[in-house]
Amino acid sequence: MRELSSTTDPIGQNIIKLVSNVCFSVFVFSVLIFTVIAITYQPPDPWESSRALTKVFTDVENATFKTDTSVLKTGEDDPAAAPALAPSAITEVTIEISENRIENKTVVSECSEMTAVNCSDPRVLIAIERFNLRVFKTIVFLEYQTPVNGSRLDECDVSWRFRNKKEKSWRKYRDFRRFKIGYGVNCTYKVMNAKGWHSGINARRPRVRVNGTRSSGNAKVAPPPFRDDEINDTIPVLGSGNDFRKGKYLYYSRGGDYCKGMNHYLWSFLCALGEAQYLNRTFVMDLSICLSATHTASKKDEEGKDFRFYYDFEHLKEASEIVEEGEFLKDWKKWDNTHKKKKIPVRKVASYKVTPMQLKKDKSTIIWRQFDAPEPENYWYRVCEGQAANYIQRPWHALWKSKRLMNIVSEISGQMDWDFDAVHVVRGEKAQNKELWPHLDADTWPDALVTKLQGIVQPWRNLYIATNEPFYHYFDKLRSHYKVHLLDDYKELWGNTSEWYNETSLLNEGHPVDFDGYMRVEVDTEVLYRAKTRVETFYNLTSDCKDGINTC
Repeated sequence: MRELSSTTDPIGQNIIKLVSNVCFSVFVFSVLIFTVIAITYQPPDPWESSRALTKVFTDVENATFKTDTSVLKTGEDDPAAAPALAPSAITEVTIEISENRIENKTVVSECSEMTAVNCSDPRVLIAIERFNLRVFKTIVFLEYQTPVNGSRLDECDVSWRFRNKKEKSWRKYRDFRRFKIGYGVNCTYKVMNAKGWHSGINARRPRVRVNGTRSSGNAKVAPPPFRDDEINDTIPVLGSGNDFRKGKYLYYSRGGDYCKGMNHYLWSFLCALGEAQYLNRTFVMDLSICLSATHTASKKDEEGKDFRFYYDFEHLKEASEIVEEGEFLKDWKKWDNTHKKKKIPVRKVASYKVTPMQLKKDKSTIIWRQFDAPEPENYWYRVCEGQAANYIQRPWHALWKSKRLMNIVSEISGQMDWDFDAVHVVRGEKAQNKELWPHLDADTWPDALVTKLQGIVQPWRNLYIATNEPFYHYFDKLRSHYKVHLLDDYKELWGNTSEWYNETSLLNEGHPVDFDGYMRVEVDTEVLYRAKTRVETFYNLTSDCKDGINTC
């Protein structure tokens, strides 16, 4: 017995040691794998089809952007990019706190005898706040002004600032409405009904005359009632000569991306901005954009478009270090003219194959990337290909749509009382190309739309149609079932008496700005996102693949 025990004990110990060694090895190997994944993992860009974009743009033979551009996402549409400094919202809790702070809580004993409402009474505002929270559930209310008298003794007008819950930016918008005030239990104030968007004209801000009256032919056109004083897209100035010399700049010459599609431009621009952030340099930005023929009324490329027509320059300035190209070149020339023996150190980079990693320790004041090679070697985004993709992060969060266009989005949504459904109908060239999209035309035909939507959207709802279909009356059959809204129904929002018209003209040296096809895409996209029910072409209306046959 003792011999058997003595011979088996070492075997048991060896088995235990072997098992423990295997377990430890598995643990070490798992930690190693997790570490490698953590180091190399790149989070996806907040773009509708970021993987498809990467594949398209890294394929040199098919380097330009050719996928669907009828819907455009930018930084404020990213669910993960919540506002860093979101203003505090008005909720039921904050209303109760306000209620408790009211010192005089006595009620009117004979409220039936009251004919006029005291709109400045804090309890009137509390009643309106509770009404708005109950009715407009997709809105975040940020701040209210004190109510003022309406046109009748029982009416109050009030203005407030808000943002939509589906927009992740901190930007504020304004509405002002008229409320009929009555009395509830114990003579407390109660909202009997509310009128529509921008109905409370007595609570509207005072007119701000930017440039007096404008003449249009023989007739004088009054300026818009007010301008959005929250927009600050002025061009930053570098400062004194010494400040310029102390700075570090990344300067991109104009390349083959110019006059390409806007999504191609953005893919390249954000690559350049990402490299500037990686190198810890100020990016020299050309605000002049060439709009591709696909989005112009003339069907020709149009130069001289201002970046600020389409995107939020104020937010871009806050999110990244940038300087406008004209200011930069002026200060550069001024320095070299006054310091002929001590000119600015410049590193000229002729090829995108010189990687950002190779430039990381460069001490030159200016790194000047030049894109003189033939296409597609002269595309900016080539800088971010290959190994550089592991180091350069495109700052999607820095890119928001223009606040001026977003004001139009709020106007359209507000006029539908934020209670609408939407359908995205893609037609245009795709509907005509039967080889890649054999069913799209038939599936987006009016009769087919009526049949399909009746199973998704309740009858007589507000239905907004975001589309690239140019024929306005194409959707008339839907009007027998829904309250149909198209972008062209709101032309006054960018007409020659609008706030948008006035402010874009100021940016354009007094010349009118066309409300072009790309602006339409931006507005359509944002109204679409605010719908309660959203119907997509390639997910709901047709079985065709979004990018053509065999791409689903």
